[in-house]
Order: sequence, then C-alpha cells, then structure tokens
Amino acid sequence: MDILEQFIQSISWETVILTCLRILVILTMAWGCMFVLKTALKRLERRLIRKGEQDGEPPSESEKRVNTIIRLIRQATMLMIWTTVGLVILKEFDVEIAPIIASAGIVGLAVGFGAQNLVRDVISGFFIILENQIRVGDVAIINGTGGLVEKINFRTTVLRDLGGVVHVFPNGAITTTSNLTNEWSAYVFDIGVAYKENTDRVISVMKEVGRKMMQHERFGKLMLEEPEVFGVDKFADSSVVIKGRIRTKPIRQWDVGREYLRRIKLAFDEHGIEIPFPHRSIYFGENSKPMDLKLIERLQPGRVPQEA
Repeated sequence: MDILEQFIQSISWETVILTCLRILVILTMAWGCMFVLKTALKRLERRLIRKGEQDGEPPSESEKRVNTIIRLIRQATMLMIWTTVGLVILKEFDVEIAPIIASAGIVGLAVGFGAQNLVRDVISGFFIILENQIRVGDVAIINGTGGLVEKINFRTTVLRDLGGVVHVFPNGAITTTSNLTNEWSAYVFDIGVAYKENTDRVISVMKEVGRKMMQHERFGKLMLEEPEVFGVDKFADSSVVIKGRIRTKPIRQWDVGREYLRRIKLAFDEHGIEIPFPHRSIYFGENSKPMDLKLIERLQPGRVPQEA
C-alpha cells in the first residue's frame, strides 16, 4: 500500500490533465479532418458520376468505377491520418518516435523491394479504373485473350471467355488491352456472292434488309444507324466478297449481326441471288474418268462399252 500511495502522490495531476486535454484536442482535430474528408469525397463522387453520365456512360457502370476510386482514396487518407494521430499521441506520452519512424522506413523499404510486383499491380489497377479503360460487363481482349470482364480489382482483372474459362491477369502484367464494347460496338460482315451476280443489285438488297431492321421494334433499338455496306472488298476463289459494318449499342453487335445474316439469307433466296460454295471433282487419271463422262461415252452410238 505504501508503494501505491507513493506512486499516486508522485503523479503530477496537472500534467496528466493537460496531456489528456491535448490528446482530446488531437482526437477532435482528427475527427474534424475525417468529417471534412468524407464530405469532400462524397461531393467528388457525385461529380464524377454526373460527368460519367454526361459522357454517355451507363449509370450503374459509372457508379461502380467511381465507388472503387473513392474507396481507394478514402482508405489511403484515413490510414495516413490515423498513423499521424498515433505518432502524435505517443509523443504526448514522452515516447521517442524518431526510432519508430526510422524503423518503419527500413521495414517499408524492405517490403517495397520484396513486393515490387504487388505495388506495380496496384498502381496499374488504379490507372485502369481511373482512366476507364475497361469496365465490368465489357467484352475485351487482354494480352491476346478475349472474354467478358467479370471483375476489376486493384491487383487483378478477371475475364471469362465463351467457353466459361476464367482468366486472371495481374494488372501490372497487362501489356495490351482491346475494348470491344466501349461506348458503341460494331459487327463487321463479309458476304460472298457468285461471280455472275450484279453486285450493285446485291448491295441494294443488303441495304434494304438493313432499313427494314432499323424499323423493327426490338433490333431497331439496338442499332445506332443503318448498316454500312462498303462495297466489293475482294475477289475470292469462288465468290465476290462484299464487306460492311453495323454499329450497335455496346455488346449488342452479335445479336444484331446474327439476325442481319439470317435476313440476308432469306432475302437472297427471295431474289434468286446465289451464295456460292466450293466444288471439288476427284480425278484418278484416264482409267477412272468422272462418272458423268463415262456415261456419255457409253451412250455414244457405235461405241463398244468397255469392261470395267
């Protein structure tokens, strides 16, 4: 008891009260900084969402991208604020913080050398989200692999291809990115017709099919304009190839393209336009002539049929 009483009597209560008051002021200032930060980030979030909508970005996708950016900024700033507050409070308790800062610097340097790839992935992921290169729901080709973007994290980007295979790419290892559904999409078609067909007539029929599709209740809403028929693109082995393009809303190009090709087939059948396909004749020399030639020779008058 004597030791406890001596300890209590040795305490400078004035110093304790002043220290507690300073700590209270520090915590109040930290709370004020967090309140200002949250308010500023909310305003920034609303502003970015409005800007994305003005640029034509779907509201849901714009909100996802902005929320990810704001969450990263909030976490980084809160970590910085509370680290600073903790060091200041330790200083109020007469704890020497210089060795702590020096040790933290050494540890951070060691971690930095050991986690270079991780830091590179996080920085790359931040810029992918900030620059709106790709979004969740886009169809993209990353490093030569195509698929639907399912997740965009700060460290990785996740694609799922048509076969259902999931591909995970570290953001720092992404060298090439091709977005097939950014703002608008396009279906490029190459349609071959027989050499005997009048290509001007064929192009007229193709344009008419496109005009009717624009008037369709469902497909007209998915198309941005009538199909562009560029004209004769090349002379293939058995056909004249006509190239064109249909501009559609994002990720709708395949639905519209398949329907357009279906209607083209029906229109060509209606107008008698031939879609050629390769033919092959197998010939084994004079002793094995094609069947139709052998029949003609046997039916010639005065010719004695040869034994097979």
